[in-house]
Amino acid sequence: MKIINFSLAAYLSVSSHFCLMPIKRRYHLRKALLRQLTREVIDRFGESAAELLKGPIEALELEEGREIILAAGEALLVRSSGKIFPTLKSLDRIPLKRVVVDMGAVPHVANGADVMAPGVVSADGGVTLGEDVAIVDERHGKPIAVGQALVPGAEMQGSRGKVIKNLHHVGDEMWRFLAKG
Repeated sequence: MKIINFSLAAYLSVSSHFCLMPIKRRYHLRKALLRQLTREVIDRFGESAAELLKGPIEALELEEGREIILAAGEALLVRSSGKIFPTLKSLDRIPLKRVVVDMGAVPHVANGADVMAPGVVSADGGVTLGEDVAIVDERHGKPIAVGQALVPGAEMQGSRGKVIKNLHHVGDEMWRFLAKG
């Protein structure tokens, strides 16, 4: 077995599998970066979400270009391709509009598939194009993914096509990393 040597790496044991998420660096946000992050969070999620950015704020910069924002040691946000979105574990504190999918779509979405129109049961009113949404199952109402709306909410219950791009889902590498950390 060949061992990959990274300067910092997080080895995680998840259900008898090992997961490697290489961490490039971990640092505390300076005041200027914290102000910028706070403005971005307020613009995207509202004033109430900015209250979560109290205490020591750190960033974990991952090798693949993603960044995890930690508040008081707890992962709240992920930055990927310049876009910031909440983690599944922070959805109870960062309110997103919800899209309910039927139980037939749940295993596919939980495996990373984008949400297709036939699987949508309902969507909160006012979901706009490009907005982050929480994807929940119809039976329990539990979040199974965070996605980006590809069409407005009124058009999600159509007969065909992708309506939500899956950004982060239950069981993905990020979720397993956050579950262990």
